[in-house]
Amino acid sequence: MKSNLTKDDILQILNATDSDIIRYMAETVRYRENNLITYSKNIFIPLTEICRNDCGYCNFKKNPADPNVIILKTKEEVLADLKEAEEYGCKEALFTFGEDADEEESVRQKLHEYGYGRMIDYVVDICQMTLEKTSLLPHTNGGNYSFEDLKRLKEVNASMGLMLENSSSRLMELPAHNKSPGKNPIIRLETIENAGKLKIPYTTGILIGIGETREEIAESLLAIKDLYDKYGHIQEVIIQNFTPIPGIEMENWPEPSFLDMIRTVIAGTLLFGDTDVSIQVPPNLNNDTAQIFLLCGADDWGGVSPVSPDYVNITSPWPGIEELRKLTEDAGFELTERLCVYEKYVNSEWLNETLLEKIASISERQ
Repeated sequence: MKSNLTKDDILQILNATDSDIIRYMAETVRYRENNLITYSKNIFIPLTEICRNDCGYCNFKKNPADPNVIILKTKEEVLADLKEAEEYGCKEALFTFGEDADEEESVRQKLHEYGYGRMIDYVVDICQMTLEKTSLLPHTNGGNYSFEDLKRLKEVNASMGLMLENSSSRLMELPAHNKSPGKNPIIRLETIENAGKLKIPYTTGILIGIGETREEIAESLLAIKDLYDKYGHIQEVIIQNFTPIPGIEMENWPEPSFLDMIRTVIAGTLLFGDTDVSIQVPPNLNNDTAQIFLLCGADDWGGVSPVSPDYVNITSPWPGIEELRKLTEDAGFELTERLCVYEKYVNSEWLNETLLEKIASISERQ
């Protein structure tokens, strides 16, 4: 099996049954350089729960009239969260928020109250504060950004991320994305490409089970691979499964099957087999089946927090670090902590001096 798979090769994997699945699974061993499975100890901080998109599978977005909604956290609240994370040994500050939240009047009012004109101004300042006042590294995941806004965020983020989800525009007609202009794959691919042009270490991935075909899964993985081949900035690819949550529009939508996840993780592993791109499967969305994905080539658990929930998947708590270690070791692997930015990017080609000095200080404390 060659690692430079064609669309037909990927479709063969995604349609595999019986012993062919086992054969493909065995192929992934060729590309495993060691038995290490990585994770990043983080804190998940939602700066706002307001979003212009209204995805059918989302439980993160809140109505501004909701009495419990986070319109916009204050800098003091964020700093308090970060200081708590320091006590737990977290090294990544994951800042997540609804896309173009400042299109909502309530968010604009808060921004004005805090002394900011746009959400991007506030986010840059929050990241700068994180670098100056804590030992954590910022990782921002807040939707699409213009080239110029990405350029500003690059200076204060060790890494960034945006899920492609799927490269097919057809999904814009389905419940998952038909009320979410920001999920237009043309826009998202442009954002990911701009991150490559700016040399931002980047995380992306696909979401399966939202109405896509296997052909569209293959095309989505290839779209990510094309961007990696061109810019080299993609450090990990997430294979995430849709999970229904009570109250969402798609609560009765069927989940992808266990075998669909297995086949997709195998396909991702073999597609990126001769690169140093990690394949990540969120352990909290696959509590009972997570170990098998390690045998399919996955080598990263992603961000795992000892202090905050997964606000995007609020009904799926993260496993404890020791629980994750036991799961990993039981499958024959070794769990090891990483930073939110992968080691290959820790140099002046990718990061500025401030970020490199911060990473060096973190390494010295370990």
